[in-house]
Amino acid sequence: MSDTDPDQNGTAANLLPSTGRSLPIAMLRGREAIMAPYRQLLAKIGVTEQQWRVMRVLDERGMMDPKEIAEAACLLNPSLTRIMQLLEKKGLIARKGHPEDRRRVQVRITQEGRDMLVAAQPESLVIAEQLRERVGQQKLDALLDLLNELTDTTPD
Repeated sequence: MSDTDPDQNGTAANLLPSTGRSLPIAMLRGREAIMAPYRQLLAKIGVTEQQWRVMRVLDERGMMDPKEIAEAACLLNPSLTRIMQLLEKKGLIARKGHPEDRRRVQVRITQEGRDMLVAAQPESLVIAEQLRERVGQQKLDALLDLLNELTDTTPD
């Protein structure tokens, strides 16, 4: 038997941290805990998490090209194409040709999309406040700083 045989010592990889101390697993658990109330809000207004992210990015940054949207909203390009089609069908975003390159498009949020964000804002703020009360502003800021630090550095 090898040293990593699960039958020999109960685990296949004794060198790995426990799942309770695994960063990827902890991040997934944290994401699920944070997203649960937001998912309820999004279900009420009829958009998915991904659609919401696209709308938020466009509202915050203005007209953008799809590649920029995909990066800012943490989406893959093929997924973004489907999402934009649905959002456009709902009247929440609009696409138009790029003024300098006819092969490209630019995307913006519509007034209807912006109105949806504004209508959802009170409940979204309540959810954010509940999280702040649960962990405290200082820990929340530290977590955001650490996560942003992780995404600002690229591994070698």
